[in-house]
Amino acid sequence: MPKNLLEQLRAVTVVVADTGDIQSIDKFKPQDATTNPSLITAAAQMPEYQEIVDQTLLKAKKDAGAGATQSEVVSLAFDRLAVSFGLKILQIIPGRVSTEVDARLSYDTEATIAKARDLIAQYKAAGVAKERVLIKIAATWEGIKAAEVLEKEGIHCNLTLLFGLHQAIACAEAGITLISPFVGRILDWYKKDTGRDNYPAAEDPGVLSVTKIYNYYKKFGYKTEVMGASFRNIGEITELAGCDLLTISPGLLTELQNTEAELPRKLDPAKVTGLSIEKISVDKATFDKMHASDRMASDKLAEGIDGFTKALISLEQLLAERLARLESQKVTA
Repeated sequence: MPKNLLEQLRAVTVVVADTGDIQSIDKFKPQDATTNPSLITAAAQMPEYQEIVDQTLLKAKKDAGAGATQSEVVSLAFDRLAVSFGLKILQIIPGRVSTEVDARLSYDTEATIAKARDLIAQYKAAGVAKERVLIKIAATWEGIKAAEVLEKEGIHCNLTLLFGLHQAIACAEAGITLISPFVGRILDWYKKDTGRDNYPAAEDPGVLSVTKIYNYYKKFGYKTEVMGASFRNIGEITELAGCDLLTISPGLLTELQNTEAELPRKLDPAKVTGLSIEKISVDKATFDKMHASDRMASDKLAEGIDGFTKALISLEQLLAERLARLESQKVTA
């Protein structure tokens, strides 16, 4: 009997669920899971997760103390909510969950380090070993330098919003555990920039970017894992079969599961040895120069940080409104 694409993909690639929806994670049983502020915000508005949100808010209010402002309580609750969802997810999956540092800290190395340590401390207090958590940080130069310090402390990192080879090389040289190059967002940029409506999967700029990064890493023996992310269609996914990991939305996981076709492996370390690839060393000056010359990477990194920041603000507003309702209910009870 023919196997579906998802079964075949799992034979050559670690499949990760790209969602904060615990029910979807339970359905697909991925090895790992990853979330971001947009996904947490969406999940926090679902009725089935109101209890998690309410419990997190009430505990944050208690721990913040009697004199704490609503803003201080909400800020404390935000980090705890990400960890609360992470803890629920870890009860389902056998592997790791990625928990994101506040995107507003993306250009602040020291603040990113402090936030990451705090997130890991929360997981530790809940009985979760740091080996099961990836701290998700935007791949700015400052974020990469923060992750380099954290990795030396045994805190593993997932560098996100990665669009250019210069970001990938800097991460590998810093000893980062995992990177998340954004396939679909690269495609979005090229479609807008060129005016083309579509690209064949094998010519998709996002696919080509991840393939280039994967081949570079394998050619020079870097241990940093490549996890393709942000997919727009299953063609992008099948063209990256064999990538170390792929993080995929529930909708596309369903489509892969419902499609029966042959899935050849496209990325393979054994095929890299004969490739002619120039080795590049990336210091800050080189990073800045390469980043400035890569319009797509510059645009999408800035846009991604702005998008995650807006999602954080929306989540904070949602939490503030929910806290106000809880306090109102307590008064009238």
